[in-house]
Amino acid sequence: MGVRRSFTFLLRPTARQAAALAACLEDHRQLYNVALEHRRTAYARAGVSVRYGEQSAELKHIRADDPDGQGRWSFSSQQATLRRLDKAFAAFFKRVRAGRAPGFPRFKGRGRFDTVEWPKDGDGCRWDSQPEHPTATYVRLQGVGHVRVHRHRPVRGQVKTISVTREGSRWFVVLSCDDVPAEPLPATGVVAGIDMGVASLVTTSDGQHLTNPRHLAASAGRLADAQRVLARKQRGSKRRRKAVARVAALHARVRRQRLDGAHKAARALVAAYDVIVHEDLRIANMTRSAVGTIESPGRNVAAKSGLNRSILDAGWGVFLTILAYKAESAGRKLIAVNPAGTSRTCARCGHSARENRVTQAGFACTACGHTAHADVNAAKNILRAGLALREPAEAA
Repeated sequence: MGVRRSFTFLLRPTARQAAALAACLEDHRQLYNVALEHRRTAYARAGVSVRYGEQSAELKHIRADDPDGQGRWSFSSQQATLRRLDKAFAAFFKRVRAGRAPGFPRFKGRGRFDTVEWPKDGDGCRWDSQPEHPTATYVRLQGVGHVRVHRHRPVRGQVKTISVTREGSRWFVVLSCDDVPAEPLPATGVVAGIDMGVASLVTTSDGQHLTNPRHLAASAGRLADAQRVLARKQRGSKRRRKAVARVAALHARVRRQRLDGAHKAARALVAAYDVIVHEDLRIANMTRSAVGTIESPGRNVAAKSGLNRSILDAGWGVFLTILAYKAESAGRKLIAVNPAGTSRTCARCGHSARENRVTQAGFACTACGHTAHADVNAAKNILRAGLALREPAEAA
């Protein structure tokens, strides 16, 4: 059975193609903002909610009136941009119904819109557009041309959608593929629970510790210097745009390092264990600010801020997402359990108390005297909870 996966490759456009890609991105950004303004104005003045279908029907008129601008690009890619806005409104209304902070869709500034999507290979775009070329791979994009791709690995499955995204001065193509063949690994007969942390990215129930590289902390000095340089530049100046690009490039490098580390850590776990049990973490709740309000200020704000930064630097969410699809492809079983109490419960006798957690790394049960590394003890509790969930499911 095939799975859905994405493949990301660096583009190597010519100077003319890079200018065309930037123009394509800018026109799609303006289309997004005009469509948002249309919805806002219609509701404010007439109480009318504009839908995607109505805005999509207007595209042909927009393209006809602006043949050298909006008319240059793929109709399907413009529809995808309008669907992107529609999804933003759908998410907004979902948050309203759930009683959460709604966050009304906002206009996209130049630095806030970096991706254009073509929903179907062959409709305004074509992957591997010159298959007869002996050494290079190209992707054809309407209005841009055949852009060379640095394809560092084979693409598997059927290409469904093609996206182009900008990171600083670099351009990438992202292929979303269906029916990618699974790559099952031989059974090992070993199961493990894993505890996520900031001292170690992952600690397993059999005592292994996967290092947390702390990429953001390692780049903090260079980022601080770049931010100081940026703060001294005049808004709208060419030097400020260069300073912004420098900061963005540093953040992009941290993101790529974090992604690479997550891939390697997940691959190691999937290769070693048949069943992996992890905590069902609510990372957004865990990293919520402790500042509070003027009437009710938070406590230990600096410490909480530092913890939040460490959690986000560890990249738990990215790691768990990668682990999930690698486990699916390899035929491994992944189980998520409620993490409540796992760090303060004794893995030997089951006694749970706050006092059991002596230090960040130390665990000493006040009932039976069992001592262990706190993260290993938590990982054993996580494994036990996962196996307890697995047995009824297999029996059914």
